[in-house]
Amino acid sequence: MLSHISNYITAIVCLIAFFVIQRIYHKEKLKSVYTANSVEGIKWFALAILSWGVGATLNIVFTQVFNFPQTSSVVISIGVFFSLANSLFILLSIPSIQHREKRNIVIRIIERFSNKEVFIIFGGILVMIASVFLISFFTRTNGNSSNNVIWLIDIPISLVVAFALLQELNKAFKNRGMRFMYLPTFALFLLIVVAVTHRIFPIETTAKWINIELWNAIGVTTSISFKFLFVLLFIILLYSWKLLAEKEEKQSELQETIFAHHKLESENETLTVANESHLNTIKLLKKEISSLKKKNNELKSASKIELSDRQKEVLANLGICGEQKSYTEIAEAMNISVDGFQTHIYQIKKVLNISGSDGKEQLITYAKKNQLLEFATIQHD
Repeated sequence: MLSHISNYITAIVCLIAFFVIQRIYHKEKLKSVYTANSVEGIKWFALAILSWGVGATLNIVFTQVFNFPQTSSVVISIGVFFSLANSLFILLSIPSIQHREKRNIVIRIIERFSNKEVFIIFGGILVMIASVFLISFFTRTNGNSSNNVIWLIDIPISLVVAFALLQELNKAFKNRGMRFMYLPTFALFLLIVVAVTHRIFPIETTAKWINIELWNAIGVTTSISFKFLFVLLFIILLYSWKLLAEKEEKQSELQETIFAHHKLESENETLTVANESHLNTIKLLKKEISSLKKKNNELKSASKIELSDRQKEVLANLGICGEQKSYTEIAEAMNISVDGFQTHIYQIKKVLNISGSDGKEQLITYAKKNQLLEFATIQHD
C-alpha cells in the first residue's frame, strides 16, 4: 500500500514539476542571463524529473491495471530502466552547475564526450540490463534473487551519480557563499544511498531484523524525500544563478573596464616614453644638423676664392680677348711686362687649382662663368 502511495505522489509531483521546469527552460532560453550550457542543464534536469514521473506512472499501470506484483521482473526492469535514464539525465545536467572549483572526476570524464556518445554508452548499459533480464527469466530458481541481480546493475551507477552530484552542488554553493546548503546536500546523498540500497534487501531476510511495515515505511519515505529534496536543491541553485548572474555580469563588466583602463594607462605610458624618446632624438638631430651647417659654412669660408683686384683685371682681360691674343699681346695692351703678366697668371692658377695644358682655356671659362669680365680694362678688337 505504501509503495502505491509513493508511486502516485512521485508520478503527480514529478510530471507537474517537469512541465513547470520546461516552461522555465523555454522562458530562460530567450534571455541572456544564463549561458548556453546552463540552459541545457535546465533541460536535462527536467528530463531527469520526467523519467521519475514516467517510471512511477508505468509502475502504477502494471501493478494496478495489469496486476503485476511489485517483485515482478517486468516491473523491476522498468524501474531499473527509468532509474538509469534518470542517472543519465542527471549526469548530463551536472556540468551546467557553475563553479570555479575542480570538477569531479566523473564529470570530467563525461565532459570529454558529446551528448550522443554519452547516450551510446548508456545504451550499451541498457543492453546489458536486457541481457541480464533474459538470462534471469530463463534460468531463475528464485524470483527475488534474479530481481536483486537486476537492481545491482543500477545501484552502483546511482551511487556514483549521487556522489558526483553531492560534490558539484557543494562546490557551487560554496562559490556563491551558501555554505549553509552543505547539510541539505549531504542529507540528499544519504537519502539516495538509503533509497537505492533498500531495493536489494529481500523482504524475507529483512523481516528477521526489523519490522516489515517499518522497513517499507523507511523505503517509501526516503524514496519520496530524496526526490523532493533533489528538486528543491536544484531549483534553489537555479534561482541562485538567476539572482547572482546579473551581479556577476556587472562584476565581470567592472573587471573588464578596470582591465581596459589599466591597459590604456600602460599604452599611454609606453607612448609617453616613446614620445620623449622621439623628442630627444629630434633634439639630437637638430643639434647635429646645426653642427653640420656650421661646419659647412666654415668649409665654404675656408674654400672661398679670394682674388686681388689686379688678378681680377688680368683674368677679366684674358676672358675678353684671350681666345684671340697671346699672353704677350695682352700684357702689352695692359702696359705691363710679359713676366709680370705670367706671374699673375701663375698665381691665379694656383688659387683656382688649375693645371694642365689647357690652363688658359680653363681661366677664360672661369672668368666668364663668375662674371669677372666687368673688371676688364682693355677692349676686344
